[in-house]
Amino acid sequence: MEMLRRAKLLTGAEGAAHAMRQINPDVFPVYPITPQTPIIQTFSKFVADGEASTEIINVESEHSAMSAAIGAATAGGRTMTATASQGLALMIENIYIAASMRLPIVLAIGNRALSGPINIHCDHSDSMLARDSGVIQFFVENAQEAYDFMIMSVPLAENHDVLLPVLVGQDGFTITHTAEPILLEEDEDVQNFVGEYEIPYPLLNLQKPTTQGPFDMPDYYFEHKRQQQAAMDAVPDAFDTVANHYAALTGRRYDAIEEYRLEDAERAIVVMGSSAGTMKEVVDDLREQGEAVGLLKVRMFRPFPTKKVREALGHVQKVAVLDRAMSFGSKGPLYMEVAEALFGAGPSMQNYVFGLGGRDLFPADIRQVFENLKNPEEMREMQYIGIRE
Repeated sequence: MEMLRRAKLLTGAEGAAHAMRQINPDVFPVYPITPQTPIIQTFSKFVADGEASTEIINVESEHSAMSAAIGAATAGGRTMTATASQGLALMIENIYIAASMRLPIVLAIGNRALSGPINIHCDHSDSMLARDSGVIQFFVENAQEAYDFMIMSVPLAENHDVLLPVLVGQDGFTITHTAEPILLEEDEDVQNFVGEYEIPYPLLNLQKPTTQGPFDMPDYYFEHKRQQQAAMDAVPDAFDTVANHYAALTGRRYDAIEEYRLEDAERAIVVMGSSAGTMKEVVDDLREQGEAVGLLKVRMFRPFPTKKVREALGHVQKVAVLDRAMSFGSKGPLYMEVAEALFGAGPSMQNYVFGLGGRDLFPADIRQVFENLKNPEEMREMQYIGIRE
C-alpha cells in the first residue's frame, strides 16, 4: 500500500524533472529541443512554483548551455542540464572540456536521431557522438529508471575519485513522452542521499587559488588524459557503492548490466534502452515454447562493463547484438564493445542495426533474430531490422 501511495503516473521526462526538483541543483543552464523539452518545461514550473531554488539560465544555444554549466560547476555549484540530438552535437566541444576539467555535471538526454535528414524520433546516434569524450553514459529502459539514474548519477559524478560528467539517456518519445507509474522517494531522503555539493578545487575558493582550463604543452597533456582514464577506471566500484546505498533507500538495486533469463541460455540478444522491455516479453514467450534464450541489457555504456558482459555471456553459444546507431564503415558501436568483451570466449556473434529515426521494432523481428542465431554462419554481415530494400 505504501508503494501504491507513492506511485505517480509520469512520463520519463517528468520523472527526470522530479528527480531534479528533489536534488535541487544550484544552476540549470538550458536550451529546449525536442524531445527533451518536457524535462526543462516541468522543472522550470517547479522552480517558478517555489518547489526548487535552482537558478535557471535561459541561453541562446546548447553550446552556451554547456559553457554556462562549466562555469557554474567550476565556481562550486551543483549543475545539471538537459539536451537531445543536434543540441548534444552543438554541445560536444564543451562536453570534452567539461570531462577534461573533471566537472561532475549531470545531463538528461532525450535520445533522438542526428540529422540529416532531420528526424525528431529516437535512436542512439546522439549519445554515440559523445562516447569518446570522457563522460559516463547510461541508457535506461523505462521512466522509473530515468528517475532513479538521475538521482544516482549525482553522487557518482561527484565522487572524488571520479569527478566526471554523466549522461543519462532515455529514448525520445518512447520514454520521454510515455507515462507509467513511477515510485518517487521522499524529498528529504533524496536530498540526504545526494548530500552537499563539494569538489576539491572550486574556482572561487580565494583561500586556495587554482588554475582551471589552462593551455597544455606536450609535457603535461598526455598525463592529464591518463588521469581521465584513471577516473573512468574508478567508475565501476564507485557506481556499485552508489547502487548499494540507493538499494538500501529504495529497495531497487541496479547494476551496469541486467541479465534476463541468461542462466542456461544458449542464444542471447544484447541491447540498450527501451527496446529491452519488448525483448523480455519475447524471451518469456520463447521460453514457454522450450527455447533456451535470454537477454542482456546494457545500462552503462561508458565505461563499458567488459568483465560483467564476459561473465554474463561467456557460456552462451550464440549472441546477437542490436545497435540503435550506426558507425559508418564499421560494425555497430555496441557490437564492437561486446565483441571485444567476448574475444576468445567462444560465442558466435551477429550484429543488427534497428530502430533508426524511431523505426518500430516488433516482437516478430526479435523472434526472427533468435531464429537466425540457429545458423550464425549464414549471418556474418551486419543485418538491418525493418528496413525497406
